[in-house]
Amino acid sequence: MDTASIEKRLVQAMISGLRLEDVTPEMIQGDTVLFGRDEGLRLDSLDAVELVTIIKSEFGVSIEDADEARRAFTTLSTLVAYIAERCDT
Repeated sequence: MDTASIEKRLVQAMISGLRLEDVTPEMIQGDTVLFGRDEGLRLDSLDAVELVTIIKSEFGVSIEDADEARRAFTTLSTLVAYIAERCDT
């Protein structure tokens, strides 16, 4: 699966699965920061748990530990690259 397809599918799954009611797909770009208090989507630790579940369900990709998650969850682009490297579909 190419990265553009992964990104589109991931953004839709994030908006739906994380119930980001005031967020449109156009608001989430490659450099969008996923976690943090001051910028980006401002996701929190509960969202991280849900996001791991979404990624497993949508792409069959597991995130096994916190260090791996921190690296993958930096921006939308880093998460897409993580999934692309491990995705079978």
